[in-house]
Amino acid sequence: MPDQDLHSRGDGAPVRTIARSDVAALAAGAAIFGTGGGGAVQTEQLAVETAIDRYGPVSVIPVEELTDDDAVIVISAIGAPSVGIEMLVAEGQTDTIVREVERYTGRRMTAVMAAEIGGSNGVAPVGWAARLGLKVLDADGMGRAFPQGTMISMNVAGLPSEFAVMSDAIGNVSLLRTVNLAWLERHARALTVASGGISLGAHYVLTSRTAPGAVIEGTVSRAVQVGRRLLAAAEPIAALADELGAEAVVHGKIIDVDRNTEGGFTRGSVTVEGVGPDRGRLIRVEIQNENLVIMEDGLVIATVPDLITIVDSETGEAISTELLRFGQRVSVLAWACDPLWRTERGLELTGPRAFGYDLDYSPFAAGAHR
Repeated sequence: MPDQDLHSRGDGAPVRTIARSDVAALAAGAAIFGTGGGGAVQTEQLAVETAIDRYGPVSVIPVEELTDDDAVIVISAIGAPSVGIEMLVAEGQTDTIVREVERYTGRRMTAVMAAEIGGSNGVAPVGWAARLGLKVLDADGMGRAFPQGTMISMNVAGLPSEFAVMSDAIGNVSLLRTVNLAWLERHARALTVASGGISLGAHYVLTSRTAPGAVIEGTVSRAVQVGRRLLAAAEPIAALADELGAEAVVHGKIIDVDRNTEGGFTRGSVTVEGVGPDRGRLIRVEIQNENLVIMEDGLVIATVPDLITIVDSETGEAISTELLRFGQRVSVLAWACDPLWRTERGLELTGPRAFGYDLDYSPFAAGAHR
């Protein structure tokens, strides 16, 4: 995997333990990396704090410290974030998934990895690990959030997904063995729709041999670092831009939200009217769970796989797509993705054409559109 630059990787010390006092920073950072998706973090922040209060802090292990005895289960919520606000994970749902994976593989799981560090999917694994007595791997499969199961670093690396286990809030459990991740996405999405629009799934078990080069390393530490910087900042937007190497593309207010839930996704667009120095500008952001494309006057400013996050203009708090509302004062941030996603295979899986846009990918460069 290509090395990340300083702004992508961060230069803070790795996090080795997540205590209750670290959860707010993790949630704030994960929300930023969610690019509008991955689920709103507020509920999961409370759930993780409660789990740590009950079961104790969670150890965070870097990839290079995995041993032959380790087996890392990759778990995430699947479905429309707008549904996830109301349909919460059932007690014991993750326990069921882990038991089924252990039964199928014949191995005891020792750690949990977030499929995506973005949004609630980057926060919840810490609570699951606390409850299950497992460690958390300091890595994820996206370095952000993406809406589809094919859009994961293990797929870029050519690591096959041999099975998947899914569970819903009712207690239904499904074991899937599909020919590839594209077929897994189809079946998993159909099961999720049948389950009311949200479910949990595990579709990789990683080891000390398969994880290196197949995951994006250090992202749990990175989310905590970004969250700490944001929460401590007197000028949150400027602090975020500096920490991420990002640009505030526009400061404005939301004047239109076109959003609906279909096929297990939240789809639509949001329109932001510039204020202050940006008065007279009109920006549209296209969404499919995540923020995908920024357009102004028919010109494309930024697209996936680069990151686009809409934040509250005063607090810098990320606003997930399901919580965008008319009249909110927001800033739209954009910055470069992990180099992995700018490879030929990465763009095939996550570039604008992968989402149905007839657009060529042009790497986002701060200030280039001004």
